[in-house]
Amino acid sequence: MDTAGFSGRRALLAGAVASATTVLAGCSSTSAATSATSATPEAMTSSTSKAGQLTPAAAFARLVEGNKRWVNGDLQHPDRDPNRREFVAQQQEPFGSILSCIDSRVPPELLFDTGLGDLFVMRTGGEAIEPVVTGSVEYGPMTSGTPLIVVLGHQRCGAVEAAYKSLRDDKPLPGSLQAIVKALQPAYEEAVRQGGDDPVETMARAQVELTANDLRTNQDLAPLVSKGALAVVGAYYSLDTGKVEVLTGAPS
Repeated sequence: MDTAGFSGRRALLAGAVASATTVLAGCSSTSAATSATSATPEAMTSSTSKAGQLTPAAAFARLVEGNKRWVNGDLQHPDRDPNRREFVAQQQEPFGSILSCIDSRVPPELLFDTGLGDLFVMRTGGEAIEPVVTGSVEYGPMTSGTPLIVVLGHQRCGAVEAAYKSLRDDKPLPGSLQAIVKALQPAYEEAVRQGGDDPVETMARAQVELTANDLRTNQDLAPLVSKGALAVVGAYYSLDTGKVEVLTGAPS
């Protein structure tokens, strides 16, 4: 592992965020103070739960409870009022990062019953990942102490199905869609190896597990995982029930 490279990169990112935060705070300290004063007790309690103060298990528990509310239709819609908007306008400390598919039926903020400033969300076709996406996923844990990353796949994923058929039939997809096919090829190969009656479903689940493992073991995030400051969870969303199933990496 390139420890020097990791340290330098993290220091550079942290310094940039700190500088930006300082400038913003200097320009609007009065506004921020007013917002904090006018916020409701509920909003203040949620807003002041700093990401760095949550363990990975506590952050994951918040998502689990939010998904239970989504499944049961007992939604709280937290952190979605004007007070919350004003409170997070100058600074954010999300407690989780979600890498999910672009599918319109899988909006992370809704299915985990969260609100403004609660989650960093990255969405790509089939959770395809490459350097820019990886950097986006790393941003929260490396600069803000965000203790949780969730890679969220889902049932009946159109991107996975298209990639599966492209690779099976050796027919490239047009334009930049082929980049998604290439990114999902390891999951395709794993699905072929496993076999089964529903290879697309197998491929979708394999994509989640492979991506979560890649993030968990990369040179920048692995040190945070090893010391217990970060968990990387692979999960799967049912379009039929609304329930999120854990596939790998749930923090204890």
